Amino acid sequence: MDLAFKNRVEHFVEVQVSDFHRRRAANVESLKLSQVLTTKNPYLFRAKNLESASDLVKALLDARLSSAEEGLFGVFMESLAVFVSQEKCGGTKSGITGIDIELVRDRVRYLIAVKSGKAWGNATQHKKLRENFATAVKVIKQNQYVGELQPTLGICYGRFKTAYLHNYLHIGGQSFWQLISGEANFYMEIIEPIGHRAKEFNDDFTEKRNHAWNRMVREFTELFCLQDGSIDWPKIVALVSKNLKA
Repeated sequence: MDLAFKNRVEHFVEVQVSDFHRRRAANVESLKLSQVLTTKNPYLFRAKNLESASDLVKALLDARLSSAEEGLFGVFMESLAVFVSQEKCGGTKSGITGIDIELVRDRVRYLIAVKSGKAWGNATQHKKLRENFATAVKVIKQNQYVGELQPTLGICYGRFKTAYLHNYLHIGGQSFWQLISGEANFYMEIIEPIGHRAKEFNDDFTEKRNHAWNRMVREFTELFCLQDGSIDWPKIVALVSKNLKA
């Protein structure tokens, strides 16, 4: 990676990762116990025999935060892929629904939908992706002579073979980053700038998370613990699943 490009990548990553950490911290600060309880499966946590209010709240909070962080960081990784393709290989951010990057390599025009990881959606979302690819190809071919078009699903991380599935190219990990950057080792180059100031950010987040945990344990004990200190599981299940009044 040449120095000028490396500097641009590092600046982009620093700005975007700082924003990720800011959103991450804001999320945990604003999180309410009701949000944590009503979005997680109470039967699962009951099956795990969690009988301590502190342990249960910690497990619920960690599960909620992990889901949120995956989403936030996925947005960052997808934006990084768009940036890299623009800066290094003349790619453009696509205006077509469901397509993130349009990139010409070796006279092939790639229509790329970027996803952070392999487990990115359900069957309905996968079907929608195929429909988006078909529509994009149809629209582009109507407007101009474009040569070879290659619908592509690009996955930011994961280890699997490049393959053609459902008439689109399925590519990920090292191969994906090489496609959009032109560099075989680019996938390794971005790990260091992503970790810049990680300890500083994480120390701040840990403090805010602990405050949220303490606050929620106090509230949980007041609302969902019986006089003998045991957890009122039926009350939790009712909160999560009881029929709403018409």
